[in-house]
Amino acid sequence: MVSIKRLPAPIWESYQWQYDGACAETDTNRFFSPEHERGFARERRESAAKAFCERCPVVQQCLEHALSVREEHGVWGGLNPRERSDLVSGTRSPVSAA
Repeated sequence: MVSIKRLPAPIWESYQWQYDGACAETDTNRFFSPEHERGFARERRESAAKAFCERCPVVQQCLEHALSVREEHGVWGGLNPRERSDLVSGTRSPVSAA
């Protein structure tokens, strides 16, 4: 059974920032890898997603959310899952996060 205790409470204030995101009006598939995507195709898609995040007014809130809920998939706050994991473990500098 999946535990959802790590997720924020389902109240407006917890998710309001998502409506202000640059991604709010775009296809979310650009931020998530298809199951078998690897190598150059994955790098290219992630680079495009990160570039999209660079112009987002709520990129920091997005990253904070992804870190707080330990999001394991997709580009959130301008970082992919490995980069977020490195940030949490201290092997990536917060300054270079977004």
